[in-house]
Amino acid sequence: MKLVDSISKEKKEFIPKEKGKVNIYLCGPTTYDDAHLGHARSSVCFDLLIRVFKAKGYNLCFVRNYTDIDDKILKKMQEKNQSLEQLSEFYIKSYEEDMRALNVLEPDHKPRATHFIKDMIKLIQKLYNENYAYILEDGVYFDTSKDEKYFSLSKRDIFQNQSRLENEVCKKNESDFVLWKFDEKFYDSPFGKGRPGWHSECIAMIQSIFEDKLDIHAGGIDLLFPHHENEATQCRCAYNYEICNYWLHNGFVKINNEKMSKSLNNSFFIKDALKLFPAEVLRIYLLSTHYRAHFNYSLEDLQMSKKRLDKFYRLKKRIALQKCDNKFENEKFQSKISQEILFVLEDDLNISKALSLLDEFIVNVNLKLDKDGKNKVFKQELSRSLKELCLIFGFGFLDPSEYFQFGVSLEERKFIEEQIFLRNEAKKNKDFVKADEIRANLLKHNIILMDTQNGTLWEKNNAEKNDLN
Repeated sequence: MKLVDSISKEKKEFIPKEKGKVNIYLCGPTTYDDAHLGHARSSVCFDLLIRVFKAKGYNLCFVRNYTDIDDKILKKMQEKNQSLEQLSEFYIKSYEEDMRALNVLEPDHKPRATHFIKDMIKLIQKLYNENYAYILEDGVYFDTSKDEKYFSLSKRDIFQNQSRLENEVCKKNESDFVLWKFDEKFYDSPFGKGRPGWHSECIAMIQSIFEDKLDIHAGGIDLLFPHHENEATQCRCAYNYEICNYWLHNGFVKINNEKMSKSLNNSFFIKDALKLFPAEVLRIYLLSTHYRAHFNYSLEDLQMSKKRLDKFYRLKKRIALQKCDNKFENEKFQSKISQEILFVLEDDLNISKALSLLDEFIVNVNLKLDKDGKNKVFKQELSRSLKELCLIFGFGFLDPSEYFQFGVSLEERKFIEEQIFLRNEAKKNKDFVKADEIRANLLKHNIILMDTQNGTLWEKNNAEKNDLN
């Protein structure tokens, strides 16, 4: 496995700290709103990495955290008149629903910042005792001048320094950041009542769970500075080791070629995208651009991804392969196509090459089925290959009929079945004009009928969004 490390910018051979085991930490969401496409992009990209490691037989420990105390959360609490716990619980549940829809594998640990307050206080106390921190009127601050390697991750200089929240004029250095904010409404500490600064949360959780055994720290490129830079410096100064061996960052998500941002009011929620297309279409679309590249969202490109996934499901339908399990349970991944795709994904997740191999595979096996469609041995081998590909890519798990009937309500389904019944009755009575009228009327609503040996089947063409009214 080769990965491009964010510090060196070079492709490096992956060597885990413990043989056969991989420890991965991914920065998760701040729990004050529904998840947006930036969250989806990061989660899906690194889910692919986890799937490749699992397919290669590694023993994984994957951690994705929740920031459940933050200035933005406190503001939202006031707006909604809810407690910190109520607000966080609501948005964590919402986020996890979105992740399940996108077939993102469940982490081994999902730590919340509020569950690690004692660990953060211990970390801050250690930094203060060893003269890496100082106290101002509004909180405890980290002195970045004490770390000669500060900016080694982001490769910035002091004149490029920007901060997420801290713009205080009394700091010793412009790059210094808050470790503990004084606030009488929150937690007791040796420094005074308050709450943690954002940058101490992850390092406290990582040290508590992994100590010095973290292999990969991942997140969006927007976290590279200041968040990850500030994590790294705290780890060096408090524990005298680098927080991880490999830093991985996915690129920005853009909407209409403009960086997606809450401040620009162009954030696009996952739930909105899932109203337009099946979740697996959004997944394959988010994967289709290399994880380190910036991703520009457009409905046209999303539609193209649907066409690609349609071909996968057409093949499943052709060999009568129904639902597949999204579980890794001692799979061997021995098919030729799985081995070929894993080989290219081991090269820093070369998704373009992997998807082109998938496209080529689907074309070739369809040609073979055209020539020898009754070959049961070939169909069994093909079924195993497709199941392996589902697990590697994280899409294709649905029953084909479920996939092709996306977006149809129960009321609409009832109407369609009634129309199919009436059409069948018309055909029995040799009223082919009426039968054709029913087919044409359904087609106006993007419902496509297919007469088969097993009866009349239907699909919805989701290229256009129409209802049945």
